[in-house]
Amino acid sequence: MAYTVRVQRKKIHPHKFNMWVAIAAIVMMFGGLTSAYVVMHGQTRWVSFQLPHQFIFSTIVILLSSLTMALAVKSFRQHHMNRYKMLITITAALGVIFMISQFMGFRFLYAHGVNLTFNVSASLLFIITGLHMLHVLGGVIALLVMFFRAFRTRIRSYDPVPVEVAATYWHFVDILWIYLFGFFIWMR
Repeated sequence: MAYTVRVQRKKIHPHKFNMWVAIAAIVMMFGGLTSAYVVMHGQTRWVSFQLPHQFIFSTIVILLSSLTMALAVKSFRQHHMNRYKMLITITAALGVIFMISQFMGFRFLYAHGVNLTFNVSASLLFIITGLHMLHVLGGVIALLVMFFRAFRTRIRSYDPVPVEVAATYWHFVDILWIYLFGFFIWMR
């Protein structure tokens, strides 16, 4: 007696797959940059300096934004569109606040003589955090697209893929910042 077992593969949506490929590339980039930070820390005349207190505030802000993003996705899946619109708006606003806080942190460092030409340690800090801020900007742009889609027309089709892709990216940049902030504290 022969039995045939059919295994149904769960397919991943192409947009989700592309997001994971992009995330893998970003992880490799930041992995290389933080590795360079570690190597340079041991090989050069390293100058330590205090991280700006604005980075603590921005960490709290980005954690809150991750919470509001998760709640926005949940609201979208439950077809609570007014709550979704409010939460996606709050998430985008928190992303902007994060970037403003990071910029204020850069200004704090600059006011204390720490800039791109100060030392290798400062240069790498500015490069790494600046690149992260650019990725957050990309996330804010994606959130603004979600925002305008939500407010532009009545949503009749509840395709969760664009919302889930934006949420995946947003949570990724949140986790990446937690890693980077912890890394900078550990390397001081």
